[in-house]
Formats: sequence, structure tokens, C-alpha cells
Amino acid sequence: MAGSRIGATRGVLALLCLMYFITYVDRVNVSTAADAFRGELGLSNTQVGFVFSAFAYPYLLFQVFGGWLSDRFGARRTLAVCALIWAGATIATGLAGGFMSLIIARFFLGFGEGATFPTATRAMANWTAPEDRGWAQGITHAFSRFGNTLTPPMVAALIAFTSWRGSFIVLGIASFVWVVIWQFYFRDDPRSHPAITREELDRLPPYGAQRQMRPVPWGPLFKRMAPVTIVYFCYGWTLWLFLSWIPSYFLHNYNMKLSSSALFAASVFAAGVLGDSLGGWLSDRLLRRTGSVTRARRDMVILGMLGALASMLPMLFVHELTVSVICLASGFFFAELTIGPMWAIPMDIAPEFSGTASGIMNTGSALAAIVSPVIGGWLIDRTGNWDLPFLCSMVLMVAGAMLAFTMRPERRFAVPVPA
Repeated sequence: MAGSRIGATRGVLALLCLMYFITYVDRVNVSTAADAFRGELGLSNTQVGFVFSAFAYPYLLFQVFGGWLSDRFGARRTLAVCALIWAGATIATGLAGGFMSLIIARFFLGFGEGATFPTATRAMANWTAPEDRGWAQGITHAFSRFGNTLTPPMVAALIAFTSWRGSFIVLGIASFVWVVIWQFYFRDDPRSHPAITREELDRLPPYGAQRQMRPVPWGPLFKRMAPVTIVYFCYGWTLWLFLSWIPSYFLHNYNMKLSSSALFAASVFAAGVLGDSLGGWLSDRLLRRTGSVTRARRDMVILGMLGALASMLPMLFVHELTVSVICLASGFFFAELTIGPMWAIPMDIAPEFSGTASGIMNTGSALAAIVSPVIGGWLIDRTGNWDLPFLCSMVLMVAGAMLAFTMRPERRFAVPVPA
């Protein structure tokens, strides 16, 4: 069977990569379609910013709970339910008749996608060897950035062939197809997969060691993950600013057509694909060569954040299209170098509670997703300066690099023993 030829672990990783791709297409398609529905529905840039961020409120709230659900009930059921919700919400976005119905549809999209990445981390904790965690997180997130890359031209083409409404309906149907394949192929316990081999099982951690057998120590785990969460907020600010406003940045700052601005936005997001893949690979390579989790995870995060800062600085002084494209693409590349190391850290710190721990960490990015698009839109409305929002990103890149020293990924979470 096909699963035997490619190996069950690779098949599972491929399905997770496809999920990351689809979820990011479904969450950032609204950015490319924004100019179309802004005009039809008569919205301001600030209102569009609220549409962008409506996704993030339930996304934030469902991170920890969704991670706990995956630890409690397994990734197979949790992701299947989530996918059904986000697919329906994507279609509902295309049926929206005004500002509030757009907000509601995006709200349910965030509800459906809130548990996806913590749940995927739960699945990877069972299906990935410890020395491959950075790579697995890097390549899956690379597919999310590949989704960012393809979304602007793909959605622009769908809008041209159908309408902005039709583009959401087509993409929602694709999500329904994924959930059928996932439910058919994936198993929580690798040993129960019909295509698994003895060689693959020998490299994987024991399934029982990764199952949560006792209640989550919520207070100590929140405290342990707090520094990681704050650093991830600093990264998330830049991520969501880019995802929300880059297509409109080229469209309005340089007076382009939608098709042209979509291609320039895609070129920026393409750099993130390379950054995700390279960051995860470098992190695991450092871990194998040095045996130091600190160097492999923390130092890679610091390198990425400082590189992003240095890349974007010229935008403040040179206002020219080529310079902007190079600065934004390079900045996104370095920011994405942090992804593989960051998402490996919850598995390094708390493998028994990896779904919950990664959900706690991702609340940082989810909170940034709420405030970053709105503040970006407000700054543009108030000043007319499309470069100004990126100054906030530069400040937070410096803060994130400094705070990374507090993460201590080499310190394994010690589960408190009841007195």
C-alpha cells in the first residue's frame, strides 16, 4: 500500500504539513480579499483590521483548552472536530452580508483553528523522534508559510474567476476533503497504524510515556512556560502584521493592481518557507553536534529575531519598492528561523503535557493576532504612513531577543509531587 512505501511516519508528517498549509490559507485569505469586500461592504481600514483580528479572540482562548483536549482525547478526534468547524466557517465567510456577519464567521474560524497547532504538537510528540523535533516543527510551519505564499495569487485568481465570496467557498470545501483523509489515515498510537514498520517504531518514543496519565499541574506549568509565551508574543506581533497587511501594503503604498500586489506579497511570504525549513534543520543539527538544547533552541531564536530587526531597519530610511521587498522578505526569513526551535521547546520542556504546553506558548502569538492587525490599521488610518507599523515590529524583535535568555529550554519541567 502507498503508506508502506513512504513510511507511516512520513505519511503522518505529510498530512500535518497539508493541514498547516490549509489552515493558513483559510486564515490569511481574508487579507487578499480585503480590498474587494471593503468596497462592497463599505468598511474602513480600522474595521478591516477588526475583521482580521476577530479570528484571534477564540484562537487565543482555545489554545490551552484545545491543547488539553488533545492530551486528553488524542489528536485524531480533536483535529477532526476542529477541521469541520474551520471548514464551515470558511464557507460562512463567503456568505457574509456585512461587517458583523464577517466578524462572526471569522470568530468561528478562530474557534476551529485554535487547537490545531497544539494538537499537531501532541501528534508529533508521539510520531517524531526527539532529535527530529525541530525539523518536524520547521517543515510543518514551512508549509503554513507556503500557504501564505500561494494565498495572495491563488485567492486573486479565484476572485477573478468567481468572486471574493466564491473564493472562500472553494477553500472551505478543500478543508472538508482534508478531514476525511485525516480520519481515515491517522492513529494516535503509532503501533496501531497498519503501515508502521519496526524500524520506525524503534526511533519513536514509547507511546505510554507520551500519554497524559495524571492531571495537568496548571499553575506550575503556566509559570514554567510564561517566558516562552512572552517571547512568542514578540514574534507573533510581526507574523500577524505581515499576514494581515502585506498584500494591502503593496497595493496602496505603491498604487498597484491586486494581481501585482499579490505577487509581491507572495515573494515576501516565500522567504518564510525557507526560513521555517532552515531554522528547524539548523536547530536539530546544532542539538546533534553540541548536545546543548540551549544552543539549539534559544540561540537560534535570538539569531532570528536580531536578523529580522537588522533586515527591516532600512525601510525607515529608504522608501523604494525594491528596497521594501528585499527588507520585508529578509525580515520574514529571519523571523521564521525561530519557528522550528520555538515549537520544539514545549516538547523539550514538558513532553508529557506537550499539547497543553504548546497551547500555553501559542497564546502569545494569538494575543498578538488580536492587537497587531488593529493597531496596524489604526496607525495607517491616522497617519497614512504604511511603513510605520513595521517600526513596532522592530522594537518587539529587540525585546524578544533579550527575553529569550529567560526561556531556559534545557530545564525539563518537573511535575510537582503531591504532599
